[in-house]
Amino acid sequence: MARPPKPKAFGSAPPEPPRRQPSAKPRPQVIPDAVAGRMARRIALATGVPSVLGMGVFVVSYLLVSRGILDIPPVVTLVSSGACFLLGLLGLSYGVLSASWEEKAGSLLGLEHIGLNIGRVRESLRAMRSGSS
Repeated sequence: MARPPKPKAFGSAPPEPPRRQPSAKPRPQVIPDAVAGRMARRIALATGVPSVLGMGVFVVSYLLVSRGILDIPPVVTLVSSGACFLLGLLGLSYGVLSASWEEKAGSLLGLEHIGLNIGRVRESLRAMRSGSS
């Protein structure tokens, strides 16, 4: 036996969203894969190591206090782990800004690219502001 169609609330079906036509040319990739990979490695290292150290401060502090080896005030544990996490947060910016934004890789630490990349970010922000005004 066939079921009768369900009544529609408010009398009609919702309008279908307009279908997007596939664009003829693909959008250019903003960050090349080589550059994105380089940034990701630097971010993982510059953020990951301090974050692991920040968590390690809690573990080491707990072990030292619980076994009676040292009497560490809680504020020392909090400040030192907070400093490690802050260093990890700064590592995020360092990872992006120290990576060479060209196809060719830069030096191991990438300190020579920081000034150049900060200039690029400023130029981009200026262009966005002048374009939106």
